[in-house]
Amino acid sequence: MEQQDLHLGDPPRLLERRVHRARPPLSAIKSRIREEATCSVPRARSTLLGFFPVVSWLPKYKLREYVWGDLMSGLIVGIILVPQAIAYCLLAGVQPIYGLYTSFFANVIYFFMGTSRHVSVGIFSLMSLMVGQVVDREVFQAGFDLNDSPDLQGSFNGSGIASNLSATTVDVMGVVYSKEAYAIGIAAAVTLLAGIYQVLMAVFRLGFVSVYLSAPMLDGFATGASLTILTVQAKYLLGLKIPRHQGYGTVVVTWINIFANIQNTNLCDLVTSAICIFVLVAGKELQDRYKSRLKIPLPTELVVVAGATLASHFGNLNALYGSSVSGHIPTGFIPPKVPSLDLMPRVALDAIPLAVISFAFTVSLSEMFAKKNGYTVRPNQEMLAIGCCNIIPSFFHCFTTSAALAKTMVKDSTGCQTQVSSLVSALVVLLVLLFFAPFFYSLQKCVLACIIIVSLRGALRKFRDVPGKWRASRADAVVWVVAMAATVLISVEIGLLVGVVFSMVCVIFVMQNPKVSLLGRSEGSDLYEDLEEYKNLAAPARVRVFRYQAPLYYANKDSFLRALYEAVGMDPFLEMTRRRKADKKAARGLAAELASKDQGGHNNGELRVGLVRREPAFHAIVLDCSAMAFVDTAGTGAFVGLVKDFGEVGVAVLLAGANAPVIDALSRAAFFGEDDRDMGLRLFYTVHDAVLSANSRAAAAAGAGPTTNDSQV
Repeated sequence: MEQQDLHLGDPPRLLERRVHRARPPLSAIKSRIREEATCSVPRARSTLLGFFPVVSWLPKYKLREYVWGDLMSGLIVGIILVPQAIAYCLLAGVQPIYGLYTSFFANVIYFFMGTSRHVSVGIFSLMSLMVGQVVDREVFQAGFDLNDSPDLQGSFNGSGIASNLSATTVDVMGVVYSKEAYAIGIAAAVTLLAGIYQVLMAVFRLGFVSVYLSAPMLDGFATGASLTILTVQAKYLLGLKIPRHQGYGTVVVTWINIFANIQNTNLCDLVTSAICIFVLVAGKELQDRYKSRLKIPLPTELVVVAGATLASHFGNLNALYGSSVSGHIPTGFIPPKVPSLDLMPRVALDAIPLAVISFAFTVSLSEMFAKKNGYTVRPNQEMLAIGCCNIIPSFFHCFTTSAALAKTMVKDSTGCQTQVSSLVSALVVLLVLLFFAPFFYSLQKCVLACIIIVSLRGALRKFRDVPGKWRASRADAVVWVVAMAATVLISVEIGLLVGVVFSMVCVIFVMQNPKVSLLGRSEGSDLYEDLEEYKNLAAPARVRVFRYQAPLYYANKDSFLRALYEAVGMDPFLEMTRRRKADKKAARGLAAELASKDQGGHNNGELRVGLVRREPAFHAIVLDCSAMAFVDTAGTGAFVGLVKDFGEVGVAVLLAGANAPVIDALSRAAFFGEDDRDMGLRLFYTVHDAVLSANSRAAAAAGAGPTTNDSQV
């Protein structure tokens, strides 16, 4: 009787909710401003440590334990970084010197501001491609010729600034630019804006934006971008001088142009490319196969660059065979310059995907390697760090940077302990900038293209994972394919947008069409589960227990109602319509009987009533709300309508397992009556409580007296 009294007694015993009193908004704002404006020594120290994490960990640096691993990993990554920094400038559409600047400044700044011990921040193929598409578009719209100019052998003045590199100059908003100066101006402007966006995201705690970049979408996007990079570099492998296509369909149009000009292939570049790709792939395969035995990675890129440069120089390949070379790379640094404010409105929108992708890759890599090595990172500080790695270098003629997976894995595998390794890598790049850059004059562009293409092996291998993705989750596999295809067939920016939108649409589709089920009780317990998924369950007598595994809101309200009506086998509106028709037909039959009696008919003193009303097979529906995270006003309206509609056909609707936000939403909608007086009659903590209460009420209504015997459940 205690269980019955719990639900039918007066008043019902319910858990007592805590009272939360929100502070007035004005008071909260004043308190926040006062807190932020307070200046003290501990607060200043905390701010300094938060903004420059190096201040906290560098004094604790264990020299004997860490120095060897940091020196080795920094040296190896620096050796790998130099040829890649030069090569990726082909993607970014700028001169090789700017790639070295970018790598140097990014490593130094992240050393001071990063919270990850292993991430390698610097030049990245995907960022270079996206910057290059913006640069080429603006260069083309400014009136420059996009055809590959002859080898960039222009002179440099004493400060290292390029002069007369192109015979064509264009006056843009009162400033005269050469083609190369305009290209790096655009790259610096878009980099500054991307950094500003990232810092603003850090200030306003907008890191949640990366949540919408799902792993399948990012994988598909990266694979599609890798195919685009391969396509853009294919012309260098063959020594073809064709412009980069502007607009959508870059991959398709570029391959059409390549095959249309295939007869102009430079045999010297083709042979060099074949040899370099063979050596690079062989080196990578040996590295992968014997990585457990090799203490340090093979510097294959450096060997290829050194050998190809010597062969090109002493073989005079540029003069004899017309092979395209890198040209003069100056030493030293160019004086800093504020990126052109006049150019920023042109690239303001282009900087948004750059900022988001750069941040997403950096934070995801930071968290991945932090988890692997047993420490934590601060995502908001990572966003701030990568933002400063873009803002500050933009004043030194650099372009957008990000964390790079391949170089980060090299650091991790070669004993990296802290970001001191990044400082060592920056010193290696600095040596090249100050002394060795001119030695790369004869380096063929096809060699740089080979380095880029071979570095894409990991991303291109993702195609082998598609069958496994399909078996694991068809939705994830479809998102991967759509993001990849849109990136390849349309453009990188549109591919990113399509991938994000499509992955969100998939989530919405799942929320609108979740799994629904009728529940049954396990014998001898209070456990209720899906009748279709588990054996040895019995549906409670004359009670339907329904579970909807999704939030209930405006977009899926109708699908919820349809699923419920189908599961219990009754639409209350149609049932009421059927009953009205039956009542009308019975009334007409009664009128006919009376008329027949008045006319002297014989009915043996009995009146026949037309149709007998058919009662439903159940008297209550229990809605298991345990899988509902929230309900909105449309959802609460659906609950209110269910109680009303099913009540008209004699079926009670009870709720079980609702969480606090759902209860609050229903309370605000007066679902439980005035002052929640009916809460104890409509809401239950468990499904079993609701089923017992429903059977007790039905028995009481039938005159049998209340009972709590489990045999009736």
